[in-house]
This record gives sequence, structure tokens and C-alpha cells, in this order.
Amino acid sequence: MIVPTMADMMAQGKQPEVLFWVGSAGSFDDRAKKITRAFVKVMHAAKVDFAVLGTEESSTGDAAKRSGNEFLFQMQAMTNIEVMNAYEVKNIVTCDPHSFNTLKNEYPSLGGKYNVWHHTQFIKKLIKDGRLKIDGKKYEQSRITFHDPCYLGRANDEYDAPREIIKQLNAQFIEMHRNKSNALCCGAGGAQMFKEPEKGTMDINVLRTKDALKTNPNIIITACPYCNTMMTDGLKATKKEEEVEVFDIVELIANAEDI
Repeated sequence: MIVPTMADMMAQGKQPEVLFWVGSAGSFDDRAKKITRAFVKVMHAAKVDFAVLGTEESSTGDAAKRSGNEFLFQMQAMTNIEVMNAYEVKNIVTCDPHSFNTLKNEYPSLGGKYNVWHHTQFIKKLIKDGRLKIDGKKYEQSRITFHDPCYLGRANDEYDAPREIIKQLNAQFIEMHRNKSNALCCGAGGAQMFKEPEKGTMDINVLRTKDALKTNPNIIITACPYCNTMMTDGLKATKKEEEVEVFDIVELIANAEDI
């Protein structure tokens, strides 16, 4: 699958419909790269004209800001904003809720004003507009639950988009007891993924995984590459990795039979 860069587009005098912000995890983490590829597959299936920044994309600065390094955050943000404004970027979509939150809510005050979608919101729009059709027969026998990412849910009040997409899969969907605004964090947010946890009786990702396992699923759906890692590690800690799988929601869409 060919993915053009903004530089390629500009050289041809073209402006894509949307910029796909890949994010640090989607660019460098081997597991998250599969999410990136799945989203690219979906975008091609829906015939979306899109491009990436490629090597011109840097970290949004989210982790730096959450860990208290405002100076580094602003340096990274200004670099990205200068690049995107030079390309006259208007619309951005990303699979990472942390990037989504930062680009949407924190870049405008630094001069980066864009229309920003999380990939669940964008996929929902593609389905509504008739550009994407999903055959959910593959998942009719699946029992699934969904983990709400903090920076999609509580930070941006988006709970409906992922659930409307899940309905398209024809699977048996069981909500965790703690869901939506009451959902428990996976433990990765606020740059916590990059440090050792504080002392306690249980790591938070293991506790959240146990929330999911109470629904007796065979698939745990996430909508964030960091949540994906934390829930996968939680399954290993509970010795359930042979019985339950963790997928990003877009991976299930990409695996649907008619895409």
C-alpha cells in the first residue's frame, strides 16, 4: 500500500483531504505499526485521499508536557506547527488519543489550528457517508468488550464513536462494569508508561485487565496504542494471553471480509 507524504503532494501541486498523524507509537512500536497499517488499509478501502508527514513528523510533545517539561513540549509543538502550516494542513486524523488531544486542544494556542479527528470518529464519518461498508460476519461468534482510552473519553467526551463502530461488527458486546466516564485508566497516560509504577498491591493495567476479564471476552478492543500495550501486558500478568486477544478497533474493521 502506497502512502504519499505531504512533500510528495506539494511537489505535485496537490492538497490531500486529510493528514494522517501517525504518532510516535504508530511509527516505532512494532505492535502499534500493525494498527497504523490497518488504518491505512481502511483509508484505501474508503478511497480517502490522505498523506503523512513521514520524517518531518516529530512527537506532539504530549509525554514531555505530562511529565512536566513544558519547554520541551513547546519546542516540539512549534516545530510540528511550522511544518504543518507550511503545508497548509487543515484536517488531521490520528489513531492515538494522546496525539488527538494535544493537536486538538493544545496546539491552537501556539498557532496550530486544525480540524482534528480520532480514527474512531473518522471511521464513523466514513460509514455514515457511505464510503465504508463493513461485513461483520467474521465476528458474529465473538464476545468482545471495549476499554475507553482516557484521552478520548474523559478528556474529550467521546464515547459514542467507538461503540457505533463496534455495532457494525455483529459481535456480542459486553460493557465492563467501569465504562465511559467511570472507566479505569490503563495506566499509560500522563507519561506513566515510561516509568516504573509506584508501590502498591497491583499494577493498574492488571486491575483494568481484570475488569475486562470479568466480561468473559475472547477479544478486548482498545482505541489507543498505549492502552493496547498495557492491556496486552495485563493479559500476560494474568496468564490469559492464550485465551483472550487485544486488538485496536481499526484492526477488526480492516479484517472484515469486504475490505
